[in-house]
Amino acid sequence: MKSRLILVDDHNLFREGLKSLLKDDLRITIVGEARNGREAVKLCQEEKPDLVIIDIAMPELNGIEATRQILAHTPATKVIALSMHSSKRFILDMLKAGASGYLLKDCAMEELDMAITAVRDNKMFLSPSIAGTVVRGMVNGGEIHAAETKKLTSRETEVLQLLTEGKSSRETADRLNVSVKTVQTHRRNIMEKLGLHHITDLTKYAIQQGLISPDI
Repeated sequence: MKSRLILVDDHNLFREGLKSLLKDDLRITIVGEARNGREAVKLCQEEKPDLVIIDIAMPELNGIEATRQILAHTPATKVIALSMHSSKRFILDMLKAGASGYLLKDCAMEELDMAITAVRDNKMFLSPSIAGTVVRGMVNGGEIHAAETKKLTSRETEVLQLLTEGKSSRETADRLNVSVKTVQTHRRNIMEKLGLHHITDLTKYAIQQGLISPDI
């Protein structure tokens, strides 16, 4: 039986290239595409795909938080991260969010092929080049922990990303379907938790955490 696949990446050219590489794969059917994490969560709720291939650094909602929300709504979905980030923090955070695979964007097509096969068989798959990073990040008998303890809630992380991308409190409220007052409360809580008091400091933090790209 073919697996229903959704592709998620904010670069149209990369998505098109990936779709072209996978279009003749008899194991899968591409049922949708998304340009950011928020679109991906909505699309997955509608389509309930078997597989999702997703980037990490994306506008609106990053791939880590999107993966967490996708699996909360459709736990049977398998997620494969396809990212340029090779640092321990990103890899472990993505796996902790529930991803079944992690590949680097410069991997060979053979690796992606093996990842799809493994994940369809309910196995994990990591690019060989990052396997050592994951092993070094394993503690307490193999339980994977993120490099840093998350201080922010899931909603606070969403608010932080949107605000540091330059969205106003009103625009953020509209995207999250909450009131402006709620956004302002989240912003105040974020600043208190992180000990940061200016938007420039929040932006630096968001970049360090991979929530936004330095060129935004």
